Amino acid sequence: MSTRDSLLPEEVLAHYRDGAEMPRLTQGAGVLEFLRTQELLGRYLPKPPAVILDVGGGPGVCAHWLSDCGYDVHLLDPVPLHVCQAADGSRLRAHPLVGDARALPFDSESADAVLLLGPLYHLTERPERLAAWREAFRVLRPQGRVFAAGISRFASALDGLRSGHINDPAFVSIYQRDLQDGQHRNQSNNPFYFTTSYFHQPSELCDEMREIGFHHEATFGVEGPTWLLQDFPKQWADPSRRERLLEVARAVEREPSLLGASLHLLAVGAKTRERSER
Repeated sequence: MSTRDSLLPEEVLAHYRDGAEMPRLTQGAGVLEFLRTQELLGRYLPKPPAVILDVGGGPGVCAHWLSDCGYDVHLLDPVPLHVCQAADGSRLRAHPLVGDARALPFDSESADAVLLLGPLYHLTERPERLAAWREAFRVLRPQGRVFAAGISRFASALDGLRSGHINDPAFVSIYQRDLQDGQHRNQSNNPFYFTTSYFHQPSELCDEMREIGFHHEATFGVEGPTWLLQDFPKQWADPSRRERLLEVARAVEREPSLLGASLHLLAVGAKTRERSER
């Protein structure tokens, strides 16, 4: 990450500047990601009208869904375009804010749940990620929960096999470094190769949250291996096949040997009273 005056590196801002994030969860495997995220959040979130902080909430797709469910949702994102998109026709009770996951503009113990569905993979250094975890801990009430997403360490290598990008020498260097240290760098500027990020080992989200004092409840593979189907849109368009894809994703969602095969990981942690008083 860059300095606090610029919340994201320029190449990350450039990646999001064209508005591609807005439709991402409504097409391709993004539809599966969003549906499964809704499903997993629904198992743990308190009942409305609980206060939810959607940190790194992008253009507001998840925040608007939660607001429609009756939650008091507050969205913050470092990308000004995303905040404008989230505010446009917003059903949120509070105006979305431009801000930093490492320095949240919210009072301590003011939220029932914190979503970190985007910040952790753009905080490329561990101390930066721990700062975001620490802020989530601070703003949560005792017994509140954090929901944190990461991109799998193996995402590029597997996507390269699925898409054929693995035949591009520029992509080969990207996935090789991903596997080595999780530091994803796209020197080619090909938008399909994503942007500056950190890709987690499945166990790391648990390790990071525990270091701050959260009680780790579970880490899920969001999509499971189903996103790897080359004809995914065709399969998803068929209701009976769609249900089979979901069955597989649910069946292996906590299988340790398959967590890394999921494009996204979702870790759930609780701010227990015993730990919050330490």
